[in-house]
Amino acid sequence: MMEWSSKSASRAYLDTLQLYESQKRECGIWRVQNPGSNELISALAAGMKAKLIVEVTSCVSLYTIALAVAARHTGGRLVCIIPKSVLDESKETIINSGLEDRVEFRTEDPSKLLSHYENIDFFLVDCKDENYTRLLHLVDINIKRSIVVAKNVLSDKKGLRWHLRGKDEKLEVRSLNHRLGNDMEVSRICMNDESDKTNGVRGDNGKKRRKSSWIAKFDEESGEEHIYRVPQVDWFWS
Repeated sequence: MMEWSSKSASRAYLDTLQLYESQKRECGIWRVQNPGSNELISALAAGMKAKLIVEVTSCVSLYTIALAVAARHTGGRLVCIIPKSVLDESKETIINSGLEDRVEFRTEDPSKLLSHYENIDFFLVDCKDENYTRLLHLVDINIKRSIVVAKNVLSDKKGLRWHLRGKDEKLEVRSLNHRLGNDMEVSRICMNDESDKTNGVRGDNGKKRRKSSWIAKFDEESGEEHIYRVPQVDWFWS
């Protein structure tokens, strides 16, 4: 059973959303990717209280920002493995977002670097890298409870579960029935004997949570109250 903090998830979701709104006019990076999936990724990492988050990507993206926000809420850290050629601009983006204290950049070969990180709670890999399947086999995930996300997944590529199940015969891998933004696959990993029979994630009070909730956010500058629909993460794992 995965320990879940709905409070951390909601706060990370809203903080990520607010950060995007305040920055989107200043940098082109904020204009890309599917709205909503970034905030949801942040809520996932924060809600599961991820301490060690690792991302392998070709450049800093909105997902990097979302994971850094989550790390701030959990007191964890984000290790972002990127090519050396984009290091300077990536650092600048993170500094501008005010999240530099939560992000550690590495530029070595990820297939060699991943062995240095054990019990990763949240792992995100860009499938544009031809070696992504090798990385999925190499990554040392926390088998008691972790989440693995693959972005830029093509429809003809085999799902994450088939690459992850071989790591341990008792490993339970459940993926969302529908990909986020049509190109992102999310999988929850745990041990078979700890799996929840209802396929759900329990909330702070141990009860089964609803599929979504509504959060009100008051904007002091405009005097307006904004209502956001925040999906819960005990949805439709297959």
